[in-house]
Amino acid sequence: MKLDQILNSAGKYKKTKRLGRGIGSGQGKTGGRGTKGGGARAGWGARLGKEGGQNTIFARMPKRGFNNFNFRTDYQVVNVADLEDFDSGTKIDAQILFKAKLITDIKAPVKILGSGNLTKKLTVVAAKFSESAAKKIVDVGGTTELIKA
Repeated sequence: MKLDQILNSAGKYKKTKRLGRGIGSGQGKTGGRGTKGGGARAGWGARLGKEGGQNTIFARMPKRGFNNFNFRTDYQVVNVADLEDFDSGTKIDAQILFKAKLITDIKAPVKILGSGNLTKKLTVVAAKFSESAAKKIVDVGGTTELIKA
C-alpha cells in the first residue's frame, strides 16, 4: 500500500476538531482551554524545561566530573582518493584543498585518511595522517609533511 493511494473513507483526511462552536459540540465556550490565564490565550506556551515553579530537572541533577569537549581538536577529513584529482608533483596543503572544495575552513587542521587508491607522486602537507594514508602516499613516491595543528 502506498500513502498516496489511501482512500478518503479509509481516513486520508481526518476531520479537525471544531472548537468553540456552541454548547452542543462539547467544546463550546472556552474551546477546551479552561478558564483564564496564559493557557487560554493565543501565543502563550511554557518554555522548554519549565516545571511550574518546581526546580527544573537540569537544576536538580548534580554537576560533577570533567569532559574534554572544549579541548578537543576537530579535523577536516580528506581521503587519499580525493587527492587523485591533482596533477603529479603538486604540493597539496590546506589552501589548495580549500580551492578544490575538499575542505570548508582553511584555518582548521586537516587529517588525511587512507580510503581509496593513489597513483600520483604528491607532496601532502597536513596536521595528521592515518597510517594507511601515509603508506599509500609514500609507496607511490610522494612525501608527507606534518604541520602543527
